[in-house]
Amino acid sequence: MRKISRLFALTIILGLLSVPITAVASYDDDDQPHMQAALEALQQAKHHLEEAKHDKGGHRVAAIKAIDSAINHVKEGMESGEKHEHKK
Repeated sequence: MRKISRLFALTIILGLLSVPITAVASYDDDDQPHMQAALEALQQAKHHLEEAKHDKGGHRVAAIKAIDSAINHVKEGMESGEKHEHKK
């Protein structure tokens, strides 16, 4: 179990470190660079988890679901931030 936890943590860390520099989402990353970077890191981490072999006792699937939720929250936050910025 400890080996699986370490593998999972390593997968997440590698995913975060391999985020591409160019933006792929349609959001204006000049206004929200940290949110854009977080979105890209989550998308990359999800990709790595999807490519991982075996289910890891259900933890891999649970992590993918959590990342999907986090991606949605980041996107909603960016949209909310853009609306808020336009009101100023």
